[in-house]
Amino acid sequence: MGVERTASAEWRGDLMSGSGTVSTESGSVHEATVKWSSRADAADENTSPEELIAAAHATCVSMALAHALAQDGTPAKTLQAEAKATFDKVGDGFRMTTMNISIRGEVDGLDEDGFRQAAEQAKENCPVSQALKGNVDVSVDAALS
Repeated sequence: MGVERTASAEWRGDLMSGSGTVSTESGSVHEATVKWSSRADAADENTSPEELIAAAHATCVSMALAHALAQDGTPAKTLQAEAKATFDKVGDGFRMTTMNISIRGEVDGLDEDGFRQAAEQAKENCPVSQALKGNVDVSVDAALS
């Protein structure tokens, strides 16, 4: 049986003037505020579903890359990943359109090309990338630090 993780959300009011909170079972996110304006107009101190997906994606790609590098005999000393999700109006609605991932790594015994190739494979194969495949344009910019 797979591992299950739970998150919960509560919304109060209508979409435009209301607000809500999101929390995770682990407690790592606890009653973080979400608002439509923070999601669609301008990023601020509140979170959004896209920001939470970006956090998951940065983590997932880092884990996949760490595993691949170790399997190839060049374990990473450090990996730093940042994922930037874009939420935009498309046609009559809104959707997450892009996810741009930037990864910097300290890896002994691996050249820049090898690191970029490994990062590209990690981006293609991590479970979050698989979930987004066909729906969101995902790119990766990888370099050794």
